Amino acid sequence: MTDPASTARPPSGPKPKPSAALRPRDAATLIVLDRRTRAPKVLMGRRNAGLAFMPGKFVFPGGRIEASDRRMPVAGALPDYAEAALTRQVARPPHHLGRALALAAIRETFEETGLLVGTREYGPPEEVPAGWEAFAAHGVLPDLEALHFVARAITPPKRVRRFDTRFFTVDRRAIAAEEPGRVSEASELTELAWFTFAAARKLDLPTITGMILDELEAQVAVDFAPYRPIPFHAERRGRRERTVL
Repeated sequence: MTDPASTARPPSGPKPKPSAALRPRDAATLIVLDRRTRAPKVLMGRRNAGLAFMPGKFVFPGGRIEASDRRMPVAGALPDYAEAALTRQVARPPHHLGRALALAAIRETFEETGLLVGTREYGPPEEVPAGWEAFAAHGVLPDLEALHFVARAITPPKRVRRFDTRFFTVDRRAIAAEEPGRVSEASELTELAWFTFAAARKLDLPTITGMILDELEAQVAVDFAPYRPIPFHAERRGRRERTVL
């Protein structure tokens, strides 16, 4: 996932020190999936080498929840299985947690790639919160019904950033509009391209990104059946564990 708190310029001062005490922040990632060809492809971007968190790595667009994500109008709700899984193993989940996470994934995807995920069938939203102005300008409403919940993962302790990330996926056909120019040498993502699963595994990936690719490929194979297990990756007592939500 990407880190919206970072900037694209090389750090000028001392690097942040890892801390085991950092509390993971709620975040979300969106994997845009193209299944129009025999070998499905995923959209991935390379993070700017000057960032403090995962510099130069290939990732899926995403970032932490912003307050505006709780107020953005939508065209459709998340599937019931996703809403239920998103609140499991969460102490006192806030109201509409799943909705806010899904909207964060859609907004971050636009900010980093210029792609607006949603529908134009209902016309533009009448009012939008800060950060969502482009959706009103292009007449796009986010459609949460088009998203599938793939996995959850928490950044291990002793990292300079820690996130409690939920990974969603959406079909490429859900892209309703695009604003070019979001990817450049000075941006958070310096490259953006489509890769088959086999080609993506050969990229310079964070460990968790490779794991999520495996999870996604397995879920594509069962066409995102609602009864499929939703994995939860976390580190407990110094060991990586994979449980099911």
